Amino acid sequence: MKTLKIEWKHLDLEGETCDRCYDTGENLANEVKRLNRALQSKGIEVEWIETKLDNTQIPQSNTLLFNGVPIEDILTIEVSENYCDSCTTLLGTETYCRTVKYDGNEYEDIPAKAIRQAALKVLGIEEEASMTGKSTAGKSCCSCGSGCC
Repeated sequence: MKTLKIEWKHLDLEGETCDRCYDTGENLANEVKRLNRALQSKGIEVEWIETKLDNTQIPQSNTLLFNGVPIEDILTIEVSENYCDSCTTLLGTETYCRTVKYDGNEYEDIPAKAIRQAALKVLGIEEEASMTGKSTAGKSCCSCGSGCC
């Protein structure tokens, strides 16, 4: 079985993380489940690991690596930073954290769509309608028939 490893680096302060890292973590967990459902039949497994960072490693926080390669080196993503109220509250000092510009928008978390596209690109797989939630020829990608996925 082929394996894709996604590493999520994020601030962890006594089990707490900032809001934007939390949101990226939720997006990642959901996308890994979704990818595994879609790719298992192709003999591909997606795993993710957490690397918890301390307050001295903030510039690395909210980073995703796909088989060791940063997402911004896989997709057209520009990395920047802005003031992070959540980290400032957690750390007790004014903190600026990573943001990403992707698909014409700036995000404080890494969007699910970017995670999915990066994973598929690294695996050399074209994004299929079943992975985007779009139906083809009037058919839904799940059994409910409503196009909810």
